[in-house]
Amino acid sequence: VNGTVNDIAMCGARAEYLSLAFVIEEGLLMTDFWEILLSIRQAADAAGVRIVTGDTKVVERGKGDQIFINTTGVGRVHPQADIAMGRVQAGDLLIVSGPIAAHGMAIMSVREGLEFESTIESDTCHFNHIIEQLLDEYGASIHLLRDATRGGVATVLNEVARDTRLGIRIHENRLVVSEQVAAACELLGLDPLYVANEGVFIAIAAPDIADSLLATLRGWERGRQAFIMGEVVEQHPKQVILKSSIGGQRVVNMLLGEQLPRIC
Repeated sequence: VNGTVNDIAMCGARAEYLSLAFVIEEGLLMTDFWEILLSIRQAADAAGVRIVTGDTKVVERGKGDQIFINTTGVGRVHPQADIAMGRVQAGDLLIVSGPIAAHGMAIMSVREGLEFESTIESDTCHFNHIIEQLLDEYGASIHLLRDATRGGVATVLNEVARDTRLGIRIHENRLVVSEQVAAACELLGLDPLYVANEGVFIAIAAPDIADSLLATLRGWERGRQAFIMGEVVEQHPKQVILKSSIGGQRVVNMLLGEQLPRIC
């Protein structure tokens, strides 16, 4: 539910209606299915969306990996939204809504049975209300919105650099990663920039409203640790460059190979 609602929000729209379809493997416990349904209802109620249609299919035992869930959403575009890759320009600032990499590490710890000293919880949430508020206040000064899901923050930034033919500069000492997530990434040899998120988005906005937008984000429960990660530049076109905390620089490339863990 959150994923579909957020995909619509990143287009500058407010999700209103969802379809919901299940492919269920024979033998799935009804208690498990009921728990899933309750979670879906809670997420839909929180986002203010209605589930209006759907379908259910059952497949033979051993053919469905318990359950697959599919949602599709329909929303209404905000009248002040002008979200497009072509609107990104040099000087724009990159604002991240919160700490990165929590979702991917939470999924990996559950799937792989890894035990860390503290529990890592997914950051999953909906953006319906906060994006509407940001567009009400800043409108067309927000040039692009992207949720940093598959491939993480690094993949999103590389796609922007590639498609705009501009450069992106980010600063290592500005990145916000929770202590337990950073420790888990270090233990497993993973770069938090490439780990998936489900409750983090990147807003690329005009520099004159960036500080005000950041303050608005920090007033949102999920955005208290929002931060400005870097800026769009004319130098090194089509490349993302990370400025390290000790003053060096390195290229942040597109994710190579398969993202682990695969979440969708």
